[in-house]
Amino acid sequence: MYDFEETIDRRKTDSVKWDIKKNELPMWVADMDFQVAPEIVSAIKNKADQAVFGYEWPREDYFNAVAGWYETEHHARPNTDWMLFVTGVVPAISSMVRRLSNVGDNVLVQAPVYNIFYNSIVNNGRHVLSNDLVFDGEGYSIDFDDLEKKMSEPTTTLMILCNPHNPVGKIWSRDDLIRLAELANEHGVKIISDEIHGDITFTEDGYVPMFSLPENLIQNVAVCVSTSKTFNVAAIHAATIIVPNEHLRDTVNRGINTDEISEPNSFAIPATIAAYTKGHKWLGELKEKLTSNRELVADYLKENIPEIKLIHSDATYLLWLDVQEISDDSAKLQEFIRNDTGLYLSAGNVYGGDGNDFLRMNIACPTSSVKDGLDRLAKSIKDF
Repeated sequence: MYDFEETIDRRKTDSVKWDIKKNELPMWVADMDFQVAPEIVSAIKNKADQAVFGYEWPREDYFNAVAGWYETEHHARPNTDWMLFVTGVVPAISSMVRRLSNVGDNVLVQAPVYNIFYNSIVNNGRHVLSNDLVFDGEGYSIDFDDLEKKMSEPTTTLMILCNPHNPVGKIWSRDDLIRLAELANEHGVKIISDEIHGDITFTEDGYVPMFSLPENLIQNVAVCVSTSKTFNVAAIHAATIIVPNEHLRDTVNRGINTDEISEPNSFAIPATIAAYTKGHKWLGELKEKLTSNRELVADYLKENIPEIKLIHSDATYLLWLDVQEISDDSAKLQEFIRNDTGLYLSAGNVYGGDGNDFLRMNIACPTSSVKDGLDRLAKSIKDF
């Protein structure tokens, strides 16, 4: 049994999440408070004991570890020849935006969506074009008519897909992904699929990796995966791009080498191999803990803050809270809550779409922290 109740005080440790005031409780950025799996820590310590940290390069053991993980956890084994090492999913996305589209092109997203996608697009001189997700009061779906219309625009050359979707926690079905890929093929749109949250799912079937679709539908697809969210090792800086098509893979490879984001640090390879080969049991227990936390939040909101609606989701440790009965300005509400009780949530407006009606809450923390956060939230909503 792993311990998901004891945590480490990360104040004054260069932690982005915990760079806060003394009375504040951070439940915003996608960073877990649980201690990293001991198998990963052991691999890092063993590497440190080597006492030499020269240039390194991933070998077959790294790529086989990635493939084996996806075969075991997701019943789809990618070919190791399809894989490229990269120092992170976001750097990979930014690099591919530069390589796979031109300045002035449209890059499709599906708002509300991970806000850093917008940075990768706008900072590189491309235009954000959103196929906004459709919210029916309970959950989200894709407007395929609107998607086809926007894919058919001549300057739309690329789409960034979030699979599963952050922040709404939606797992796209195989039928959804097939239809999306068919439209992309028809209109010559390449797809970058960010699948960084794919391991943390709460359904029997899990999620569908984009590379597992029929061969003819994945020739314009680049899939980004990483241990960073699953095992909370973002600062290790390791990710993998899976690109089935050789020509596209060569193009992506030139981009990540030009951008100097293809060389691992000394701990990236052993930490990733340890996670992917020895982390199955830890992940299973993590998901049990997160399920318990999700149920705690759902019950608390119903009993104590019924004006906040928890949107059903099947993935991620990030909860999407509907606050439209309280405010139509999530940034204002988020700021009030933080100033009032020190609870630090994410304002939904940064994700675009209908985000002004929502707050995002990170529940990857001990039970005591979840309860503390909920009590603070209840007080702030009453004060608001």
